[in-house]
Amino acid sequence: MLAPDRAWDSAGTGGWHVGNPPHPPMIAAAQARGYAMADLRARQVSAQDFARFDRIIVMDRQNARDVARLRPRDNATPVQLLLAFAGAGAPHDVPDPYYTGDYAQALDLIEAGVRGLLADL
Repeated sequence: MLAPDRAWDSAGTGGWHVGNPPHPPMIAAAQARGYAMADLRARQVSAQDFARFDRIIVMDRQNARDVARLRPRDNATPVQLLLAFAGAGAPHDVPDPYYTGDYAQALDLIEAGVRGLLADL
């Protein structure tokens, strides 16, 4: 689904899971849709990401605030909500499936946002 000519990465705003794989139910839900996640390891977003990437895409408004606090002075890299690309009627935030238990809903929303993001590239 991702554009192969682009650099993509994933990071969290908190450091408590750094080095760990994704949550096992998310690995299973993603694998059922053809996404391989088992080899991923968590890292924490950093101020250097603003120089490494053209955009920083986040899952919810709290992440947007947390990431924006890391922005280096005079940096204009946009921090954007993923679901802003999902079209009219989409919610603002992807609910965290760790808390909701609804991994399918999270993946549905993420896929909708990524489709819109790819169309915007």
